[in-house]
Amino acid sequence: MKTTLSVIAIAFLLAACTNSPQPGIGNANVAGVQIADTVGFAEYKNWKAQKDLLEFNEYKQAKYTAIVAGTPTRPVLNRRSTNAVKSKTVSERRGSGSASTSTSYPAKAPKKKGWSKAAKGTAIGAGSGAVIGAVVNKRNRAVGAVIGGVSGGAVGYGIGRHMDKKDGR
Repeated sequence: MKTTLSVIAIAFLLAACTNSPQPGIGNANVAGVQIADTVGFAEYKNWKAQKDLLEFNEYKQAKYTAIVAGTPTRPVLNRRSTNAVKSKTVSERRGSGSASTSTSYPAKAPKKKGWSKAAKGTAIGAGSGAVIGAVVNKRNRAVGAVIGGVSGGAVGYGIGRHMDKKDGR
């Protein structure tokens, strides 16, 4: 009896697992059923295609104009400019015959050197002052830690600032 029920259950299971889809049963890709575009992807694809076509036409027109005018330079579309700052020379501003441009790039910021000695002194002084204050004041360790931390931070800052001034920082 057990084997008969097992064989029938396996037969039904195999019969249910077919590769051919049946219309109306969990398959949205069946003919006649349309899937709604809820995120607007189709509209975006159409907009992107129109934009690309418009940019290509502008490029072709600018290139044709440059060829007809005889300028060997590449046409520039309205793209965002780079970080380079172009400045005109004195002769260009006056309108004399020779025109030359020079490109100057923004100066790189100096690399940060890490913490200043004043900051290090403050941190070390506050930490060690808090520990010493908590050890010394046995009745109320929290108050001792706060007082020791503030005073140690102040002393550490003073020493570190003096060392920074010596180094010229």
